Amino acid sequence: MTVTVPDDVEAVVYDLDGTLVRLTVDWQAVEADIAEVLQTEDVDPAGLDAWAMLDAAEGVGVESEVESLIAAAERDGAHESRRLAFADEIETRLPIGVCSLNCEEACRIALAKHDLDGVMQSVVGRDSVPERKPAPEPLLAAVEELGATPEHTLFVGDSAGDEEAAERAGTQFSYVGDGPTSY
Repeated sequence: MTVTVPDDVEAVVYDLDGTLVRLTVDWQAVEADIAEVLQTEDVDPAGLDAWAMLDAAEGVGVESEVESLIAAAERDGAHESRRLAFADEIETRLPIGVCSLNCEEACRIALAKHDLDGVMQSVVGRDSVPERKPAPEPLLAAVEELGATPEHTLFVGDSAGDEEAAERAGTQFSYVGDGPTSY
C-alpha cells in the first residue's frame, strides 16, 4: 500500500480526481468558455485558471452560469474517466468517503463507473456545501457524515490544495504519491 493508515485513524476520506480516478476534462476549453462569459461582464480573465474565474464570476453575479459550464465538463469527464492504480488500495476496514473539488454529480458518476460507489459512505463535492476546497468545510462535512472526528481522520489527496484543506480542517493528511501534482 502506498499510503499507510495510522493506528489512531477511525475514517479515511479521499480526494477523487488524481487520487482514485482521472477525469477526462479539457480544462483549456472550459477556461475559454468561462472567459467568454466573464468578458461579457467586462471582467478580464487573463492569467486566471478555472477556479479563479469561478471566484471572479461570483463577484459579478454569473457564478451559476460558470458553475454550470464547469459541472457539465466534469460530468462528461467522469463518464470518460479512468481508474487510477491507487483505487485498488483504498481502505475498506474503516468508514471511507470522498471530498472533491469536482461537482458531486461528477464524483458519483466516476465512482459508479469504476465500481467504487458501493464502498463510499460519504461523497462531498464542490457544490455539496457552500465553500469549496481548500476551505475546510467540505472535508469537515465528509468527516461528519462518516461519524468521525477530524483529528482521527486521514485525508488522502494529490494536491497542495488537498494538504491545505486537511490542515485547515484539522485532519491528518497523506499524499497519494510523492507530493503535490497540482493545486
